Amino acid sequence: MSDVLNELLAKERAAYAARNPRSRAAHDRADHLLGRVPMTWMAKSAAEFPLYLDRASGARVWDADGHELVDFCLGDTGAMAGHSPRATVEAVSRRYAELGGATTMMPTEDAAAVAEELTRRFGVSRWSFALTATDANRWALRLARALTGRPRVLVMSFSYHGSVDESFIVTGPDGPVPRPGNVGAPYDVTQTSRVVEFNDVEALERELAPCDVAAVLMEPAMTNMGIVLPEPGYLAAVRELTRRAGTLLINDETHTVSAGPGGCTRAWGLLPDVVTVGKAIAGGLPIGAYGLTGELAERALGRGDLDLVDTGGVGGTLAGNALSMAAARATLGEVLTEGAYDRMIALSARYTEGVRRLIDAHGLPWVVTQLGARSEYRFMAPGPRNGTESYLSTDAELEDYLHLYLLNRGVMLTPFHNMALMCPDTTEADVDLHLEILGAAVAALPG
Repeated sequence: MSDVLNELLAKERAAYAARNPRSRAAHDRADHLLGRVPMTWMAKSAAEFPLYLDRASGARVWDADGHELVDFCLGDTGAMAGHSPRATVEAVSRRYAELGGATTMMPTEDAAAVAEELTRRFGVSRWSFALTATDANRWALRLARALTGRPRVLVMSFSYHGSVDESFIVTGPDGPVPRPGNVGAPYDVTQTSRVVEFNDVEALERELAPCDVAAVLMEPAMTNMGIVLPEPGYLAAVRELTRRAGTLLINDETHTVSAGPGGCTRAWGLLPDVVTVGKAIAGGLPIGAYGLTGELAERALGRGDLDLVDTGGVGGTLAGNALSMAAARATLGEVLTEGAYDRMIALSARYTEGVRRLIDAHGLPWVVTQLGARSEYRFMAPGPRNGTESYLSTDAELEDYLHLYLLNRGVMLTPFHNMALMCPDTTEADVDLHLEILGAAVAALPG
């Protein structure tokens, strides 16, 4: 890190500490929380302590010290519908306070309505629900192994599918290796999973050739390690190769749902065997879902040896609960609508073009990429073709500086990367403010 960047980062950290004494005090008191946070990811901060939430509404959050922040993080996609959207709040309130019953182990009509809408959006026609996309992915993989009789899973290097054990594998110079930092792996992931680079058709064909892969679990466009878009013809090749190998194809649309109402699956006319989704579809309440084609669903239901109604490894007591279903029905029906997506994507295009102008004006070796309502810049040019290339472009100090500069002036990004996400309540003024502050941050950098 250059001396100038070091000084700039130190200045922003000092300003952050000075303007957030209540968040610091709350953090200092949290002795009985692991890592002093309720979930260890919340410890990810460019400063010594995270901001504490006071309240949130639409595209805004207010921290414990009373600062109003324009939120482009949106719960890292979990609040893509905006914070506490009115229709979702009313549906949840009616279900919980008026009708009563958050979880009863009884189905509601809301669930069938949500499944019908997900079918309309994503194409696959038989849906089941979880509380997280991680569990949706886990259960989809269990079904894939059961129906194919194959043991292995294939993922893309530096992809992200929640805490699914089989996904923590990356490519290395001497072959597949566990992803760095994997906590308490229950088994050697190189024995259960195969891994290839995104956009590498030849490698995919090679790894599918042994015919021991039950499913390819992938995002249609990578999002966790920055946005990496598929090259022309790549996704068609993935579909052809998986069919030829007798391998199921699972599209994880948890983050790529930013591409449109039916994610990349609908926007790009994809034909997966399974779709998984979560986070955004219930307005911020815990939910996950996995959808199967009708043919695949019949195969699963027709297997008398699979315990799908008790303790066979698929399902959970709170999954499909009445509260989550009410929230999802309202969010999909009244908040994340076709019209809302049109506005969100247009705002993302405005932001993307603004960042591109900034990059060009300063001659920065960066790239900015849009995926529907989501946009992100990476510190490399040209842009990455795969997750490993994107991972190697990471500059933690520069990222911390930009995040703190924005945060200290009222704009919040997800702490994990440089993603800016739009929600139905985001405005052109919000986007322009973000661009103005980002421009000032870049102008202060050493040439």
